[in-house]
Amino acid sequence: MAGKLTEIDEARRLALERVVPLAPEPVALGEALGRVLAEPVTSADAVPGFDNSAMDGYAVRAADTAGADGERAARLTVVGESRAGHPARHELGAGEAIAISTGAMVPAGADAVVRVEDTDAGGEEVGIRVEVEPGRDIRRAGEDIAPGEVVLAAGAEIGPAEAGVLVSVGRGEVACARRPRVSVLTTGDELQEPGEPLRPGAIRNSNAYSVAGLIERSGALLESVAIVPDDREATEAALTRALSGDIAVISGGVSVGPHDHVRPTLAALGAEEVFWGVALRPGKPTWFGTVPWPRPSADRPGTPEVGPGPGGTEVGRTLVFGLPGNPVSAMVTFLLFVRPAIRAMLGAAANDPARTTAFLDLDYPKQPGRAHLLRCRLELREDGWHVRPTKDQGSHVLTSMLGADALAIIPTAAGTVAAGERVEIELLD
Repeated sequence: MAGKLTEIDEARRLALERVVPLAPEPVALGEALGRVLAEPVTSADAVPGFDNSAMDGYAVRAADTAGADGERAARLTVVGESRAGHPARHELGAGEAIAISTGAMVPAGADAVVRVEDTDAGGEEVGIRVEVEPGRDIRRAGEDIAPGEVVLAAGAEIGPAEAGVLVSVGRGEVACARRPRVSVLTTGDELQEPGEPLRPGAIRNSNAYSVAGLIERSGALLESVAIVPDDREATEAALTRALSGDIAVISGGVSVGPHDHVRPTLAALGAEEVFWGVALRPGKPTWFGTVPWPRPSADRPGTPEVGPGPGGTEVGRTLVFGLPGNPVSAMVTFLLFVRPAIRAMLGAAANDPARTTAFLDLDYPKQPGRAHLLRCRLELREDGWHVRPTKDQGSHVLTSMLGADALAIIPTAAGTVAAGERVEIELLD
């Protein structure tokens, strides 16, 4: 491939520079799992909203338990009950106890809870067999969340714990970034769908499923998936449809062969080519650019967000990623470039890749010139993290992605790496 190859981190930076975060939309909490918050969430109230018991037992005045032990129980009169959702009706007085359930409101006058196992669990009167200090087994109002506290920042992804926190502060609806709409085109006369007998020279269209799965796992909306034959007119028609979304992902057809029509078609459609060719194995012939389109109007609903265009005019643009057709190359370049762009569109926090270092357990032969990304299994040992390639690292060996926990990055300038050397790794979800 002619021209200077772009380094991995530079290619990622160039793509992220062209991302415009998407506008927020209201999302019911029951549908918000996996979505990204577009604004911080502040609690109006204390959580918990009242002092409550951490144990089943008896609410007491700590002073009434002074000197109590297993031989000399303090005898208190049971004057009521406080259970979850049903607080006691009167204030606790000297020499009295109120039976209490975990989570129930601590009655007025009480300043401690005695666990039921530290009593004789009496009826009208209870024997307390321990001395307790004020505050024992009481959860204070606001102990978890104070009024006015920011509980979740903008950019937080809503998982099960986040959903629970949102409920606890009374939010039934949250503002989340709109999910980017992504179209996938897989190119090639040789592609067939699963379930069909293979004709001579044909292959099954695995990229349509692996890349589509990565799109949905990244938080985007998969708008369409289409096979495009090696034909210029068909390529132009399919690309024109795909460019109406936020992102178009094209697998194959981005190289320089006589049947690779993607790059000239994109140029004819007004695409800005940002880079073509990455110093990367697998994934060298990766293409990235943008295609502008006019401002959205009533007759063009559902189009991407508007951003500043050349000369300050209002235009939108679709991000276009041309990924290699080899199945491993398509997955690796998606994880390196497309997924970070999707996460940035969503406004997700921590867009930097999750990287650390590990010991490489095998010799890896390499010539300088391109970075190599090895699909590896990750293992924690006493001396730290270790990685080992999953299997043969050919770009056509899709099963090398099975069980891969990380991509080991062997830099462009590096030569052969000996077993036991530390390498940088990028973690996979």
